[in-house]
Amino acid sequence: MRIALFVTCLADTMFPAAAKATVHLLERLGHEVVFPAGQTCCGQMHINTGYQKDALPLVRRHVQTFAPYDVVVAPSGSCVGSVRHQHAMVARAAGEEGLAARAEDVASRTYELSELLVDVLGVEDVGAYYPHRVTYHPTCHSLRMIRVGDKPQRLLRHVRGMELVELPAADQCCGFGGTFALKNADTSAAMLADKMRHVLDTGAEVCTAGDSSCLMHIGGGLSRLDAGVRTVHLAEILAATEETA
Repeated sequence: MRIALFVTCLADTMFPAAAKATVHLLERLGHEVVFPAGQTCCGQMHINTGYQKDALPLVRRHVQTFAPYDVVVAPSGSCVGSVRHQHAMVARAAGEEGLAARAEDVASRTYELSELLVDVLGVEDVGAYYPHRVTYHPTCHSLRMIRVGDKPQRLLRHVRGMELVELPAADQCCGFGGTFALKNADTSAAMLADKMRHVLDTGAEVCTAGDSSCLMHIGGGLSRLDAGVRTVHLAEILAATEETA
């Protein structure tokens, strides 16, 4: 299958390992991954902070860039959520019904990584090896907006050498929420403290998730505690093998 990688801003600028792992994993499974060079920010940050008019050109660019591809994947539940639930809305609010229809078409072919693997490619055992004790944090957008359900856990349970431990109060937000963490810093910090306590209670070496944004927030807090717990993107675990672990 020929799959277009929607890399996301965070992967492009701060966490490229998640994007590289996505490519390595899909290629190992026998698929061709292409990178449309014209892609930019999907506009989620603008939309979430009330700048829909400023997001419109980004929506238009995204639709033009990914329209030629039958399947699009992103290592981010939040960005996929924006493509599915916000792009057409922004276009319609601007009176661009044609763009809205094209945005819906692209959205129908856009998947978060665990969705692509389980629902489209029909695979749960990707041949990964990761000899560590790991806990999984279901990010808000993946859990509530695009509803990936237990697909990430199903994939993780097949990883050889890994001990997957349940995260207490897993469905609670980590407190990041994009600009929420800036505008409501005290509340965000309190939510993060709860999340870190639950992560530490598991005794895990690694906390994983499908969104680099949440991992950045949780990982930053854990590093300040010098807790000895790392945050690793789901794609990196699924891409790991005996040769790379």
